[in-house]
Amino acid sequence: MNNKTFADRLREDRRLVLLRLLSETNGYRTNSSILHSGLYGLGIVSSRDDVNTDLHWLCEQGLLRLSEHVPGVLVADLAARGFDVVNGATVVPGVSRPSPK
Repeated sequence: MNNKTFADRLREDRRLVLLRLLSETNGYRTNSSILHSGLYGLGIVSSRDDVNTDLHWLCEQGLLRLSEHVPGVLVADLAARGFDVVNGATVVPGVSRPSPK
């Protein structure tokens, strides 16, 4: 039985969508502001703090790399392991598993 709260499910889905957005960008790289807008455009309303917290968590899991060239704006680069998560080849607890295509 799964006792996840709605907030847990939302966080896991948001993390998967962040990885998907990165996988769809040229060079697999973009900044936190663009990712925040991408989530909003997909109906996932989140604070910038939520996005930054999730990006740091995804980095800790080895799913992406982060840098900060301008104060307050994170630049995220998708790692190979993150790409595997997006494609369903790797399962990471805390990130929703994508549906089969």
